Amino acid sequence: MREQTVAMYCFLDDLLTLTRPVRPLPADARRRLSDAQVLTTALVAARFFGGNLTLGRHYMEQHWGQNRLEKSGFTRRLHALTDTLLALFATCGQVLKELHTDARYVIDSFPVAVCQNIRIPRCKLLTGNAYRGRSASKRQWFYGFKVQVITTSDGVPVEFYVHAGSEADITGLRAMPADLPAGSVLYADAAYTDYALEDVFAEATGGHQYTARRKNSKRPHSPAQAFLLQHFRKGVETAFSQLTARFPKHIHAVTAAGFVLKLALFIFVHTLDQAGC
Repeated sequence: MREQTVAMYCFLDDLLTLTRPVRPLPADARRRLSDAQVLTTALVAARFFGGNLTLGRHYMEQHWGQNRLEKSGFTRRLHALTDTLLALFATCGQVLKELHTDARYVIDSFPVAVCQNIRIPRCKLLTGNAYRGRSASKRQWFYGFKVQVITTSDGVPVEFYVHAGSEADITGLRAMPADLPAGSVLYADAAYTDYALEDVFAEATGGHQYTARRKNSKRPHSPAQAFLLQHFRKGVETAFSQLTARFPKHIHAVTAAGFVLKLALFIFVHTLDQAGC
């Protein structure tokens, strides 16, 4: 645990140094924690304490002598660094793409409910039918978000996108940048069927998007393509099982933005873990 905490802090500190301007603005003298310390504490909480930021703060204060910062102050700092966290994940994902010489990727989604269905009328975190979705694989309804994730063929997440549960998977794919290296191959299930989008992907990357076909498809796959599609898509289910195993029984958040931020922390820390950081 100590070695992993040190590795995460050094990784984040170096990444912040590389991605920020050469001459940053002077730091606020009132700040008790650096940005790297705040982000490391949040990732430690996601990795070892089920996303409990209070336990993460206590661990860093007791074992590493980190300056004390009250819960409200730490939460404000963390939310202010949301864009920085997403930018760091994008940078990390780009590096992993360059190292992934196989150039095979898989996209799929999984649902994250904010409450049980019976509690939907009393839910204060989200409101509206836009968040009422259905998980086809689990054959059940849920109230919350869908997380679209692009992973390498080894199951390492390199891109993700969070949207309302009622939106279709193909809508999430259209909203993602899907910035994959030239010549990449992307495997997807039938929910991502969009021939025009497949043509755009092939034109932009010089690669191919292989989507599982329905029986009445106008572009059926050859038996070899269908076999490869089925083979590589099996790994994403294992990756999702490992990722969601990090979630606590209930993700505590006061706002929808805070809930999505915790999802981003879980995905980021899972990526670092799978990448050996």
